[in-house]
Amino acid sequence: MPQNFPRPVEDYFAGKNSGDFAAALSGFAEDAVVSDENRAYEGRQAIRSWMEETRARYNDRSVVRDFAVEGDTAVVHAEVSGTFPGSPITLRYRFTLTGGSIARLEIGA
Repeated sequence: MPQNFPRPVEDYFAGKNSGDFAAALSGFAEDAVVSDENRAYEGRQAIRSWMEETRARYNDRSVVRDFAVEGDTAVVHAEVSGTFPGSPITLRYRFTLTGGSIARLEIGA
């Protein structure tokens, strides 16, 4: 991962790519919210279920292409490949960090 990458964000991508969802989830706050594909997933259990479902449906992997950190926000652009039409695509991940944990993740094009 790039230098100065926030640890919870690094853990998210490494864990999600390897299928280690416990590691991917480790940086999320208990009441975190993920917004993806016009749906919101609130709380660690719902987020873990979302991770498992997207892996089963898309067999997705992400490669970080660039990122910027400003205050409590990290914005990551990643190339995502998998079993979906148009693969690979570039997605924008906007992480809001609070107290060293991911409080919110918004994913979009």
